[in-house]
Amino acid sequence: MLKFQNNNTITIATFEDFILTAFVIIDELYFRYVPDAVSKRRNVLNAKLSDSEIITISICGELIGVDSENAWFSFVKKNYHHLFPGIGSRSRFNRTRRSLLQTTELIHQKMFSAFAMPYSRYLVIDSFPLAVCKFGRARYCQSFRSDGADYGKCPSKKETYFGFKVHAMITLEGFITSFEITPASTDDREGLRDLAANHSGVTILGDKGYIGEALTQEMHSQGICLMALKRSNSKNDWPKTVRQLIFRLRRRVETVFSQLSEQLNAERVLAKSFQGLCTRLTNKILGYNLCLALNYLLNVNCEIGKIKQLIF
Repeated sequence: MLKFQNNNTITIATFEDFILTAFVIIDELYFRYVPDAVSKRRNVLNAKLSDSEIITISICGELIGVDSENAWFSFVKKNYHHLFPGIGSRSRFNRTRRSLLQTTELIHQKMFSAFAMPYSRYLVIDSFPLAVCKFGRARYCQSFRSDGADYGKCPSKKETYFGFKVHAMITLEGFITSFEITPASTDDREGLRDLAANHSGVTILGDKGYIGEALTQEMHSQGICLMALKRSNSKNDWPKTVRQLIFRLRRRVETVFSQLSEQLNAERVLAKSFQGLCTRLTNKILGYNLCLALNYLLNVNCEIGKIKQLIF
C-alpha cells in the first residue's frame, strides 16, 4: 500500500506542487506494476522523457482543463521546463503518449488497491454519450466509423447522437473502478456484463436500462446482487423505501459524470483517432481518481463535487 511516512508533511499549495506529487505517485505505481516488457523495452533508457513523466504531463493537462494538446505542450515547455528538461518535440511526445495507453490503464486499475482506499460493497453502474461530431455532420463523418461509431439515443437529453458510449462502474465514494467504450447503439446491459466480469460479492445499483430477470439471474450466478430501478408499470417493483434508497445512492454516478463532463471535458471529443480518444479519456479518468486518492492520503475533507479544490 502506498502511504506517506508519519514524519513527513505534504502540502500542495501550487499547481507545481501537484505536478511533483502526481509524478511521485505515478512513478511508484509504474515501477511497481508495469511489466518489464514495457519498462525495460529496447532503447527506453535513451528516451528524453520517462514514461512516468509523459503520463504525468498528460493527466495534469486534462485536470487543468486545457483541451488543446498543442497549447498544453507549449505551456509545459515554456513554464515547466525546469521540471521536464528533457521535453522534446510535440509529435514524439504525442506518439509515445498514445502508445502508453495500456500502461496508463494498468496504472488506473492498480491505483485503487495501491492506496487501499475504504469503500462499501455497493457499486453504481451507468453510461454517458460520447458524440464524435454534431448530429448534422454525422453522415459525413468518416473518422471513427471503422472503429465502431454509430447512432445511439441519449434518454436524459432526449436526442440521437453519433459516436460512442462510455460505461463506468463507480463506488459510492466516487472512485471509478472500471470503464469501457462501446458503439453508441450498445445495450447498457452488455456494458454491465463486461464490467462485472471481474467483480464478485458486491451489490450493483443501476437504472431502468439494466432491468431484466435473465440479467439479474446471470449476475446472481456470478455472486453479484443487481438492484435496478424498474419501470413504473412493473408488477414486481421494489418497495418504496428500497426505490428511494437506490435513487439516492445512484446520485453519486451523476455527480461523477458531471465532473468528467463539465470540469474535465470528457464529452468533448477533439481526438482524430480512436486510439487518441481512448488515451485522452483514460488520462481524464486516471487524473480524476488521482485527485480522490490524494484527498484520501492527505486527509482533506472536501466535497467530492468540487474536484479541483482537492488539489489546487
